[in-house]
Amino acid sequence: MPVPERREDGPKPTVLLADDDRLILATLSQGLRSAGFPTIEASSGREALRLCLESSPDIAILDYDMPDLSGLEVARALQPAAFPLIFLSAYGDDQIARAAADLGVMAYLVKPIDPLQLVPTIRTAMLRFSELVALRGESAQLNSALKAARTTSIVVGLLMERLKLTEKEAYDRLRLYCRSHNRKITDVAMEVLGTTERMHSMLAVIAASTDRSP
Repeated sequence: MPVPERREDGPKPTVLLADDDRLILATLSQGLRSAGFPTIEASSGREALRLCLESSPDIAILDYDMPDLSGLEVARALQPAAFPLIFLSAYGDDQIARAAADLGVMAYLVKPIDPLQLVPTIRTAMLRFSELVALRGESAQLNSALKAARTTSIVVGLLMERLKLTEKEAYDRLRLYCRSHNRKITDVAMEVLGTTERMHSMLAVIAASTDRSP
């Protein structure tokens, strides 16, 4: 039984192609356009950087060896990149590949390249990039939550020491203050630790709170 052809919904990503070899640039661009990918062409590193910043393509394919700015320099200037990057090179150089990987480049291809070879590479790079963006977002949220938890714990500890309270009693005192002032616990905790003078002032106010909650 034949495997049904995979169909993709929605428009294909816009691809920026950068290569100082006009023949390679034209060949790759024509091949991708025939596969349904809109393309933007740049014949130099500086032009590639300008178009990346101005046009915001969905993905950029950069030749490593360009005379004004190399693909590596363009990639470095784009950090943190808002879209995935792919490198092309005439050489299978491990050092270049490692430098590209350090900048988050999604793929490193050695020329000559069949334009149709780029299609699965583009799809894979787009998928991997979106997964990395999601992971970075989750990591940032986790780091923010950990920082907030540490800050709150410090303030609770200060209240415990000042008022000779248990941890639960100190936390309840902080929560009561935040509830009565319609503020988030993490915001108040950050404010308490803002400056030494502010810390003593805020702790005194919080310590003066009494349990009037229903």
